[in-house]
Amino acid sequence: MEKEFKHIQAAHCENGVATSLMRYHGVDFMTEPLVFGMGSGIFYLHLPVVTVNNGPAVAYRTMPGWIFSQACKSLGIKVTRAKFSNQKAAKEFLDQKVKEGVPVGCQVGVYNLPYFPPEYRFHFNAHNLIVYGKENDHYLISDPVMESVTTISEADMIKVRFSKGALAPKGHVYFPENVQNVTDQMVKQAIIKGIKRTSVMMLRLPGSIVGTDGINYTSRQILKWRDKLGPRKAGLYLGQIVRMQEEIGTGGGGFRFLYAAFLEQANAFVPNDNLLQISEEFTKSGDLWRESAVQMGRIYKGRINNRQEDFIVCADILEQIAEIEKQAFKKLSKLKLK
Repeated sequence: MEKEFKHIQAAHCENGVATSLMRYHGVDFMTEPLVFGMGSGIFYLHLPVVTVNNGPAVAYRTMPGWIFSQACKSLGIKVTRAKFSNQKAAKEFLDQKVKEGVPVGCQVGVYNLPYFPPEYRFHFNAHNLIVYGKENDHYLISDPVMESVTTISEADMIKVRFSKGALAPKGHVYFPENVQNVTDQMVKQAIIKGIKRTSVMMLRLPGSIVGTDGINYTSRQILKWRDKLGPRKAGLYLGQIVRMQEEIGTGGGGFRFLYAAFLEQANAFVPNDNLLQISEEFTKSGDLWRESAVQMGRIYKGRINNRQEDFIVCADILEQIAEIEKQAFKKLSKLKLK
């Protein structure tokens, strides 16, 4: 008798896929915030020499695949991954896993996903979903950002698995194997390791474009854009930041709220009142990220006058965010958790 697959809706696709796959394999306590925190998903990066959709390349999270890999590694769970240069081989591999009754995570491009509303289809190749079955020539799909399960035809599945461009998926599939019993001690250590690793990433990586220093870097760039690029292009740059923040994987505000929830849930496994207090700081940060998105969106849409003073407001909000997150991660790095 095949085990029933249960769809879980989540705020972010990779977190949702990781949570669903772990729960399917018996890790029943797993939640989206715990996956995100154990996997050190929160981050910030501004690449000054790269553009995305003719705008600045900023990231509010770690590289695609990192969250699931790190969370599983911390819990002693083996993850098998495969990529393909041949579409036929990719289809045969996926079909074999479906035949074996193994739910499989897939990296896909968003642009050709038939069940996405047209306004959400753009060239982004790091979306994640689960294939958990097949009926005739349609795959059964659990996409964590959707309310319920759906289906994709074989032809559309090939199209999204082999979409072109940056972060091209190349038929990428992944799934956990031989999942053993996860003990409370393993969970504690995974939480502690995730907190320590994230603190290093946000505070101590070299360079001025990563972590909390990276947020300040973006703030300084915003102050220059109007004079350097002109009001229209500067507004477009702000619009791209908002898009990266709010539309591509929940971004800035959403990820900060997730991290706040992680610290709350972590307290149940690693009791420490400081975790709850620091959690509140990330909620404040999330609120400010959302406030910055509103201000940038108003400039981009021409709802305010697009003066230099308006750009200064955006930059000031990011400065506040950088300071809040810097102090919060400093506190986390000094906690004696055990």
